[in-house]
Amino acid sequence: MSDLFSDAARERAAELAPLAQRLRPATLDDFVGQRHMLGEGSALRLAIEQDRLRSAIFYGPPGSGKTTLARIVAGVTGAAFAELSAVSATVAQVREVIAGARERLGAHGQRTILFLDEIHRFNKAQQDALLPAVEDGTITLIGATTENPYYEVNSALISRAEVYELEAHSEEDLAGLVRRGAAALQAEVTDELATLIAHRAGGDARAAYNILELAVFTARAEGEPLEERHVEDAARKRPIVYDKGGDAHYDFTSAFIKSIRGSDPDAAVYYLAAMLEAGEDARFIARRLIVHASEDIGNADPMALVVAVAAAQAVEHVGLPEARLNLAQAATYLASAPKSNASYVALKEATADVQELGTVKPPKAFRDGSYYGRKLGHGKGYIYPHDDPRGFEADHLPDELKGKKYYRP
Repeated sequence: MSDLFSDAARERAAELAPLAQRLRPATLDDFVGQRHMLGEGSALRLAIEQDRLRSAIFYGPPGSGKTTLARIVAGVTGAAFAELSAVSATVAQVREVIAGARERLGAHGQRTILFLDEIHRFNKAQQDALLPAVEDGTITLIGATTENPYYEVNSALISRAEVYELEAHSEEDLAGLVRRGAAALQAEVTDELATLIAHRAGGDARAAYNILELAVFTARAEGEPLEERHVEDAARKRPIVYDKGGDAHYDFTSAFIKSIRGSDPDAAVYYLAAMLEAGEDARFIARRLIVHASEDIGNADPMALVVAVAAAQAVEHVGLPEARLNLAQAATYLASAPKSNASYVALKEATADVQELGTVKPPKAFRDGSYYGRKLGHGKGYIYPHDDPRGFEADHLPDELKGKKYYRP
């Protein structure tokens, strides 16, 4: 009875599955996008078509086709195919797959491909359980992740797999998928609406299908043809792909700072808005502004540091959402300010000399001249600059570094 119910459940699940699942491509010819790595004659395409794909990690944003590509491999391979999700899989399940793979390889010479979705969800110890089987060829691993594998996957595992980076879909590709979905839904979708859906999907094929499906059903419920308002209602808000602990956090922070450094206030305020909309910690942003004010502006405009610190204080005292205005003021001020990294360079060069020479003692004339210091001759020969201008001309560096120039305004 349980088998009967399971079969019925699978049939009904297929009927009720979202459009994106029902239209998932089964062959490379139907796969859309990723031409940079799946074009005709490419190494990856040939490896899949000839069933000789070795361990690989597919890395890319949501809806870029990672799981679909793995399922296509499953459809063309003569190997046994096992699929697990790192969100719910245990090490015991992984070992069970490996044991089965070893038995198949020994008994029938058949290899096994293990597709591990969301591989970044496995911690380092869990990933280590895969290593021996990947190393000796018992399994061919295909991992999928939205996070940079060089951060999230063990280096030993990375060295035994090819990393393929998938890109967000272009609006042109997504518009094509929308037309495919419209045909499946037997819906009339104009080119303008297909383009709008593609734009609102933000490079995510799954989002494009979801927007289309909901918009079509809404229009049908009203008994009206599909219109722009249905699409806007279904989309609501363009998806923001941002993980505060992952790649997006570092990528957007980097672009934000580089925009300020490059005196581009428009880009700076865009990246600021993106980070805030995605829920980035405002205090983190404020700290980066304070660092940047000294690192890249410095004494070319000393007020930059004052403005950055004031913005950080505003974040603490006012909080979001109002403090967004303070952060925007600081970001645009810093981006518009003249730039100088002279202080940063000076500190870096001085630090290098300290690390090489150690803390070389100052000349005796500049050491502490209090009572006990004077007993050792400290302070002797010191010229007080306000009484004698020669004091401003003295070289105060240790003897070993006389004449060295660190600060070049």
